[in-house]
Amino acid sequence: MEIGRSLGFHLWIAALLLLSIGVNCFYLPGVAPEDFESGAPLKVKVNKLTSTKTQLPYSFYSLPFCTPKTIVDSAENLGEVLRGDRIENSPYEFKMRVPQLCKIVCHRTLDAKSAQEFKEKIDDEYRVNMILDNLPLVVPVPRRDQESVIMYQHGFLVGLKDGTYSGSKDQKHYINNHLQFTVKYHKDTQSDSARIVGFEVKPFSVKHKYEGKWSDDVRLTTCDPHAKLTVTNSDTPQEVEENSEIIFTYDVTFEESDVKWASRWDTYLLMSDDQIHWFSIVNSLMIVLFLSGMVAMIMLRTLYRDISKYNQLETQEEAQEETGWKLVHGDVFRPPSNSDLLCVYVGTGVQFFGMILVTMIFAVLGFLSPSNRGGLMTAMLLLWVFMGLFAGYAAARLYKMFKGTEWKKITIKTAFMFPGIVFVLFFVLNALIWGEKSSGAVPFGTMFALVLLWFGISVPLVFVGSYVGFKKPAIESPVKTNKIPRQIPEQAWYMNPIFSILIGGILPFGAVFIELFFILTSIWLHQFYYIFGFLFIVFIILVITCAEITIVLCYFQLCSEDYLWWWRSYLTSGSSAFYLFLYAAFYFFTKLDITKPVSGALYFGYMLIGSYSFFVLTGTIGFCACFLFTRLIYSSVKID
Repeated sequence: MEIGRSLGFHLWIAALLLLSIGVNCFYLPGVAPEDFESGAPLKVKVNKLTSTKTQLPYSFYSLPFCTPKTIVDSAENLGEVLRGDRIENSPYEFKMRVPQLCKIVCHRTLDAKSAQEFKEKIDDEYRVNMILDNLPLVVPVPRRDQESVIMYQHGFLVGLKDGTYSGSKDQKHYINNHLQFTVKYHKDTQSDSARIVGFEVKPFSVKHKYEGKWSDDVRLTTCDPHAKLTVTNSDTPQEVEENSEIIFTYDVTFEESDVKWASRWDTYLLMSDDQIHWFSIVNSLMIVLFLSGMVAMIMLRTLYRDISKYNQLETQEEAQEETGWKLVHGDVFRPPSNSDLLCVYVGTGVQFFGMILVTMIFAVLGFLSPSNRGGLMTAMLLLWVFMGLFAGYAAARLYKMFKGTEWKKITIKTAFMFPGIVFVLFFVLNALIWGEKSSGAVPFGTMFALVLLWFGISVPLVFVGSYVGFKKPAIESPVKTNKIPRQIPEQAWYMNPIFSILIGGILPFGAVFIELFFILTSIWLHQFYYIFGFLFIVFIILVITCAEITIVLCYFQLCSEDYLWWWRSYLTSGSSAFYLFLYAAFYFFTKLDITKPVSGALYFGYMLIGSYSFFVLTGTIGFCACFLFTRLIYSSVKID
């Protein structure tokens, strides 16, 4: 009774914590829009500089751009910090529905160091990211094959480079120093207020000219609001060189839009050709569903025939001696070698499964909208921490079934093994990022917060779950285990453990590899991933596929009188992580343009962590399915 009260108290505290954190972390589309009266000031914020070539983000003010009088950092959640977001105020001043023409931001004369910094960022194709009313800045670009269709790219390039003369090896660098902003708004019919529904920009490189000496009230000859002279092209671009004089300017225009505030993100999410995306996913799901149906039909017919044959009372005695899965009933539930490690991995997999399932549900319901930067990662971290309760419970229950007695030992391994390995890898990768002086490096305070979440919440919850799980009665096997292990006959070549394990991982990987392409694209090419409904369906298909392929191969293994199914069932579906890592390597060499060794190390380091996590998840799904399957079939036959 005291145990139940203790568990209920911890669950209640966890629920309150999640609820309090959720107020800040989750975003439900359509809630809390902001209305702006005509002439109201608009806060334009700058975010990190990003590049798909280096994957190393930098803060906006790491380059000698124009700065406001005081730089103010915006409060960032845990997910934003881990993503490298650094949101700060900007020197750009907008007023709602008040157009501005050729507004001068600042005047810069580059020294050798500043010029070199700009050149390096231009070489690596860095983009400047800005935010207005929680909308990211985008550049409208016509599609190559269909110019009437407008695509959107996140942020604008710091600058461009090209060869000045034909045959010249030297390339000149040009900076985008003039920005034409377009703010789209949806006007309220009942009042004068309006809501922002779009934030676009067209960057230009312009060598501004003026007469006389520079002063704050100087008038430019290249663009002038008094003469209504605007910048329309980059025919005379601004070169980046030592002692270059750069004048940063911008225009602001306001356009009324029919797009309502609740639908303003729809345009931003259409970053690629969705027809191929939808067709590929549907095609993949149909193939996997067809294969799953075939597998289920074979299993049902075969098992039904076997169980009916074994349970017929009039069956001859010779039939009872027939080779098959019934002959190993005395060894099938014998504890495997390294059973402690298996318990740890199963417990960790249960923790992963719970985290992903709850995250998927929140995402499908719209609580983790892309507009809430870092919300998805924050939610996953917090859910991982609180799912430690189920990790300890699952590990302890399995450990007790294997006749284990030292439950604290298995609890410590469950609480520290997987998170410890990931934390070490993450710490090494973070050190590489810190060495590059990137904003993506996790600061000490955030690292301390992660350790506090781990040791302060996750570890105690693993102990609570383990204590409750170990106090429950041990899971009884449906058949008795012989004292002397049965000799395993020589197996056919296709039942070789390595071969069957590698074959078993192909089908689960086939269920997700098309969706994996879009997930990798959103992560490494800085695009939004938003089709959580399809992702949830793919996740369900992955679970079904892992379960079915593991059950089939386990059945064939038992029919071959090989009862060592515990670890093989885990590795069969878990081997799909091997194919995931191979696909990640293929994606790196075919889709990405990463040349820096540090960036390559970051990519493969993070994909290694992702593949390891996928191994734990799929392996646990396969093991649990096989465990339930073996208990079902051996409790369905009559054992003499």
